[in-house]
Amino acid sequence: MTEMPYRTALVTGASSGLGRGLALWFGKRGVKVYAAARRHDNLEALAREARVTGADIEPVALDVSQAEPTLERIRALDDACGGLDLVVANAGVGGQTDARHFPWEHAKRIIDVNVTGAVATLSAVLPRMVERNRGHLVGVSSLASCRGLPQNAAYSASKAFLNTFLESLRVDLQGTRVRVTCIKPGFVKTEMTAGIRHVMPFLLESEPAVELMGRAISRGAAEYGFPWPMDRAVGLTKLVPNFLFDAVASRVL
Repeated sequence: MTEMPYRTALVTGASSGLGRGLALWFGKRGVKVYAAARRHDNLEALAREARVTGADIEPVALDVSQAEPTLERIRALDDACGGLDLVVANAGVGGQTDARHFPWEHAKRIIDVNVTGAVATLSAVLPRMVERNRGHLVGVSSLASCRGLPQNAAYSASKAFLNTFLESLRVDLQGTRVRVTCIKPGFVKTEMTAGIRHVMPFLLESEPAVELMGRAISRGAAEYGFPWPMDRAVGLTKLVPNFLFDAVASRVL
């Protein structure tokens, strides 16, 4: 097992799915993990499971949609552990936002969590990482960020924001030892995708998806999209003219 370049890590959205998997993945490799989410009972169960394997995972009750409390809580964790080495902004929500019947309340929730919550998580101790000249910021985006997907205006846009935000951070941090990684999963079998009824190409089970993500983060990849056939296909859609993309995409769902 490769030695981890981190002593401590914070993973948000860790009560289920990819966040839960990442918390265990890093915990089993000797990293002290602060697993954060709203569902504290799920986090307690995760911590108990981790102890059986010798992993050190500490539950942290956190709702990233509340930006100010999120900033304060993460800074307090940073103080308590002597500096977070890795911060993974994984917490996210999805769901349809059809323009014909646009659900403002749900769109706001997506933006509060996927945009405001992610920025609060990633920026909370960024100045301290720069001062320490070490650290790693990771944002979990999505291949759905490639273009405006049908009935997903809020979700696709929220992840496109995260892509650009992380890229700008990466550029600004050139010349420092603070790294930035943007992870773009395709379809993975989790709670978030459980309600999707349309075809999900190259659908991955959670465990292999977590393995791919963990390895990409550990090697400090700037960007990593997976599975690779879906990543390549999505990249090609950027070359499709708008009139053709609109005609095809509007018939997908």
